[in-house]
Amino acid sequence: MVHTDVARLGLGLAAVARPAYITSGRAADLGDARGVDQLRDRTHALLDAAYAHGIRYVDVARSYGRAEEFLAGWLDARPDVGDVGVGSKWGYRYVGDWRVDAEVHEVKDHSRTAFTEQSAQSLDLLGDRLGIYHVHSATLETGVLDDAGVHRAMAGLRERGIRLGISTSGPRQPETIRRALDVRVDGEPLFTSFQSTWNLLEPSAGPALAEAADAGARVIIKEAFANGRLAPGGRDGTAAVRAAAGLAQELDLPIDHLAVAAALARPWAGHVLLGPVDTAQLASNVGAVGVVLPDGVGAELDASRGTAEQYWATRSGRPWS
Repeated sequence: MVHTDVARLGLGLAAVARPAYITSGRAADLGDARGVDQLRDRTHALLDAAYAHGIRYVDVARSYGRAEEFLAGWLDARPDVGDVGVGSKWGYRYVGDWRVDAEVHEVKDHSRTAFTEQSAQSLDLLGDRLGIYHVHSATLETGVLDDAGVHRAMAGLRERGIRLGISTSGPRQPETIRRALDVRVDGEPLFTSFQSTWNLLEPSAGPALAEAADAGARVIIKEAFANGRLAPGGRDGTAAVRAAAGLAQELDLPIDHLAVAAALARPWAGHVLLGPVDTAQLASNVGAVGVVLPDGVGAELDASRGTAEQYWATRSGRPWS
């Protein structure tokens, strides 16, 4: 029998559908095996393994290299897996030309023109499989939450039965989530899905995400491993990561189990995304299901984790590799 919490896990393809990303350890994990066919095969192997584990939600985006294409190919080859939910995102374009050393890997564009172009591409690949469509890394600064033209265009997908939402990044996640909750088209909330960063090093979005869940929105946790900093072998030596590693040791848990279990313990979290690059990592991550943490676990990190601004400054400086 599949544990109930496995159904709350999702598989994110950001790290395997393009040759470069900011996750720690990619040089060791992938080596030079980063051609299109190699990453397609790797992605399909992960999708097979995730499905076998009981995972039924997959997260992709227009900017994740060929993630939508790889997922569409896997779905087309397996018509029996009709119970897989798919969420994608628009708002960034992949411009890395399949190079690890590209000067720029993705470009943000939250215009109505970008939405029209990218939503058509997503629908062409994913069709009726597309269940959720997020604005990719919506922020207060881009103006997308105040753009009535974009909102009206997006509402056309809502009429097709697609849930609309935003993904968030940056130190102003709480404000962004609350602003998005207020957006309405034809008197109805437009954004009813929120995919946000929450982890033991950066939990600041938690209260706003709880408010979103209370309002009936779906909440998806991303970056539970802090881009590999809370994964085995990904420790970066900062005080916060050392404290998290010490806590995991005290609890006799692998650090990825601590990270996943802490995210699953959020009552407002509908899905927690995993971002492994191979099936062994996936199996380890799934091993966190069923782990029960002591009440209040994570408070030990309060003194060492620093501010949200510091966390995001560190993240923005991470190299693509």
